[in-house]
Amino acid sequence: MKLVTFRHNGTQQTGVLNTDATTVTAVPGGQDLLSLIDNWDCAAAQLAASTGEAIPVADVELLAPIPLPRRNIFCVGRNYVEHAKEFANSGYDATASATPQPEYPVVFTKAPSTVIGTGADVDPHAGVTSELDYEAELGVIIGTGGRGISKADALDHVWGYTIINDVTARDLQKDHKQWFLGKSLDTHCPMGPWAVTRDEVGDGPLDLLCTVNGETRQKATTADLIFDIPTIIETISAGITLQPGDIIATGTPVGVGIGFTPPRFLTSGDVVEITISKLGTLRNRIGEGR
Repeated sequence: MKLVTFRHNGTQQTGVLNTDATTVTAVPGGQDLLSLIDNWDCAAAQLAASTGEAIPVADVELLAPIPLPRRNIFCVGRNYVEHAKEFANSGYDATASATPQPEYPVVFTKAPSTVIGTGADVDPHAGVTSELDYEAELGVIIGTGGRGISKADALDHVWGYTIINDVTARDLQKDHKQWFLGKSLDTHCPMGPWAVTRDEVGDGPLDLLCTVNGETRQKATTADLIFDIPTIIETISAGITLQPGDIIATGTPVGVGIGFTPPRFLTSGDVVEITISKLGTLRNRIGEGR
């Protein structure tokens, strides 16, 4: 099942997409996606049986599937071998070690205020950063929470998946020698275009493609993750209770802007498109700033 959060005639609603993603049917009762995930067993049956007006997707504004997460988005850095190498060689890696590939998952977070939907402009924050970069990532949405989740049980805690662009201010990331500020500027987590339940996506590898102004920059498969989704969930939940609706960005492959010589940073007017198989395409433009 594909679910969206959208605005139509001035009202924000949650909806179910049809199979070819051309129409959306509003969820009765006005529940948001987080509320549905909280009670998914009951909600799924109700949604499967519900009927309503099918609104053309072209007539609505798609927001992020979870426009305001309840808490920070969990993120994993340096989680593809070739990206770990390009980051280590870029001069921007304050976590550099003897070998580019990390021994344990590198986990950080992004603030909830970073989230925007597909089609929304990314604020370049001129005057705060001059080194804006993109990172195409698979996002995991937790369904059943818990602590001390084992790898063997981890996928049973996954509700579904979405696409994330982990937009990064590289100069802040480098200067502050930690990642939170450089990752958490407002609008710097485009997400969407929708969320897809695990049963529809399956547990096999997914193909990822990122373009900037139509030029391919990143092309990979999630089979190449250094730390797979079960390992990530086990690691984070070892001492932190995961909650329904928590979001985990699983890392980006090789091809980010700092991997080029010289680096190829994003500027106003650039368009970043990220496509992941079975999850659609997330498209955002770098805006003019405020």
